[in-house]
Amino acid sequence: MKRALLIVATVLAVFGIFGCAQGGGEIKIGGVGPVTGEAATFGVSTKMGCQMAVDEWNAAGGLLGKQIKLIYADDKGEPAEGATVWNKLIQQDKVVAIVGTVMSKVSLAGAPISQAAGIPMISPTSTNTKVTEVGDYIFRACFIDPFQGTVGAKFAWDDLGARKAAAIFDVGNDYTKGLSEAFRDKFLALGGEMVAFEAHPTGATDFKAQLTKIVQAMPDVVYVSDYYNDVALIAKQIRELGYTGPLVGGDGWDSPELTAIGGAAVENGFFTNHYSKDDTRPVVKEFVAKFKAKFGSEPDALATLAYDAMYLMLTGIKQAGSTEGAKIKDALAGISLDVVSGRVQFDASRNPVKSAVIIEIKGGQQVYRTTVNP
Repeated sequence: MKRALLIVATVLAVFGIFGCAQGGGEIKIGGVGPVTGEAATFGVSTKMGCQMAVDEWNAAGGLLGKQIKLIYADDKGEPAEGATVWNKLIQQDKVVAIVGTVMSKVSLAGAPISQAAGIPMISPTSTNTKVTEVGDYIFRACFIDPFQGTVGAKFAWDDLGARKAAAIFDVGNDYTKGLSEAFRDKFLALGGEMVAFEAHPTGATDFKAQLTKIVQAMPDVVYVSDYYNDVALIAKQIRELGYTGPLVGGDGWDSPELTAIGGAAVENGFFTNHYSKDDTRPVVKEFVAKFKAKFGSEPDALATLAYDAMYLMLTGIKQAGSTEGAKIKDALAGISLDVVSGRVQFDASRNPVKSAVIIEIKGGQQVYRTTVNP
């Protein structure tokens, strides 16, 4: 009897091992974003986009014969916390790839860890050029700051007729500083004049000193490269100082909290973004409908780029036919894929070449204005 039970147990064990080898278990993918902190709405949107993509792949049969498990970590918008969660995802959770994070300053903390460990990373929305310069395992799904700043400057010059511009930015944030510098350089190249270029400290809530200098310089347009919460405060304070002209900024404006905090002050505001829910392409309409059905709200650019980044990563793993980092990295480098925000092919620096849209704040709503191609 014991011998018979031993034989049965051995057979079951063999079939169990065989079953795992044929696709049992799961593939762990890390996700990172600021669910709490100064850019919390960005992290929440990013998590929803990642989860939606993973759910769709799992419903269609998973990846390499296995189900995908998303392990999502909160970086709190802080580089030190980002490094902590990156190490945990790689060393403890044993993820094979990471989609994250939102803020460039945090991606710059996580990227060296991914690079050293040979774990491919795609940032959905970190636009600072330095992010992918870390190494060949680091990719992004969004356009970069020089392009975004250039588009903003060209829009201010061509569409708004601005000839004198001012800028205000967070001096401690690579994203805001780089974006304002790109805007300034392009605006000057077009023949414009930068009448003020003001930095404020990270965490500031009173911008009156910088804004007073800007208003006194009488610009035609003010470039505000901060994230939505600071943008709203800056808009209110500059309106109080008497400035009624247009405000222009980057994708950091993209949050419902912008109008909730800023109210009428952010009217006559424009920002560059990665996609618009009002885009008439069928892939966009389908995505917006699916997202609303799943989460009860319309997707912002953060959710869209996270969804796209996850699709890119999962497609890379599928094409690699492996969860080995080096093979995934090589597959991603040669990928060409139509996603919601447009067709993505990576250049030699692992940055996608893609278009940008201009969004106007009008009547308390985000309104699609135009698309600018690279």
